[in-house]
Amino acid sequence: MNSEAIAAAKAAYDIEAACITEMKEYFDEKQFEKAVALLASASRIGTTGCGHSGIICQHMAHLMCCIERPARFISPAEAVHGGSGFLQNGDVMIFASRGGKTGELLPILDICKRKGVHIISVTENLESPLAKAADVVLKQHVNRETDKYNAQGTTSTTALCMIFHALQAALIEETNYQSEQFALIHPGGAVGERLNHKK
Repeated sequence: MNSEAIAAAKAAYDIEAACITEMKEYFDEKQFEKAVALLASASRIGTTGCGHSGIICQHMAHLMCCIERPARFISPAEAVHGGSGFLQNGDVMIFASRGGKTGELLPILDICKRKGVHIISVTENLESPLAKAADVVLKQHVNRETDKYNAQGTTSTTALCMIFHALQAALIEETNYQSEQFALIHPGGAVGERLNHKK
């Protein structure tokens, strides 16, 4: 491997570490509290996004299931072909789009509004359609992507993941979720063995 590749790899650590540190400056406690309250009271939670954001939204749906908040990722394509029927009045849909203008997501906003589904948008653009239509907006901050062209969805996915991790951590406290509950639904793997270890 050439010296430029090694330097780029090491720089990626610094870029993403700086992004997470800087994100705290954009933490809006009031918006975050509203998001946690909505997620804690929702019967069902949907997540949606395109590309890298969609992949991280799949992770968020799984995180919610791990603390027994029923959730599923609804692909933008399926959402407008019946998939949004998963959500009912009072439920929550999380939209993720760094630019907040992803065309595939905009029709889903109208569906959610008409069904009485609460909208949480995670975006860097607070003036975007996704932000303006939302009940709660969580700002995504990205310093730059890790590749030299500043084009690949790298740091931006880390930033989105960090916001979702923070939401789960807060929800565990807000709902008083216990490790014994997790042990029941996670008997597999090393984590399940540790949680279910009988002394």
